[in-house]
Amino acid sequence: MIDMNIKHFRKHIGLTQEQLAEQLSVTRQTLAKWENGEASPSIDDCIKMAEIFDVTVNDLAADMTEEELNLVAPKGKHIFGIVTVGERGQIVIPKDAREVFRIKSGDKLLVMGDEEQGIAIVKTDAFQSFASFILDALKKKGEL
Repeated sequence: MIDMNIKHFRKHIGLTQEQLAEQLSVTRQTLAKWENGEASPSIDDCIKMAEIFDVTVNDLAADMTEEELNLVAPKGKHIFGIVTVGERGQIVIPKDAREVFRIKSGDKLLVMGDEEQGIAIVKTDAFQSFASFILDALKKKGEL
């Protein structure tokens, strides 16, 4: 489980055992024992590795196949699946996405687009807060 994941994520980001061990302030032999399942890292070392690999500690410790490990998105990034656009342009936001982003019935969403980058959907209240923050900063600098 965690042994295979450490090895997978280490190789995925192109680090040798020596390089990762140095970043963690452990010996290469210690890291090799973790990857061989002969020993387990401390929770502090797991947290450090999750940060280095840009995954969650849960992803690092999860029991996944090699194929599932290849689909792990960077921490904070999500793949919720594919949706189909209806006749009138409507889409259904997957339940997992609604839960992660706390979207509920009646919320207003802003749809933005860039022909090269794609479409983004943002909660209106979060966007208004961000825009206000930027405007306030520009006013303080005298740029507005």
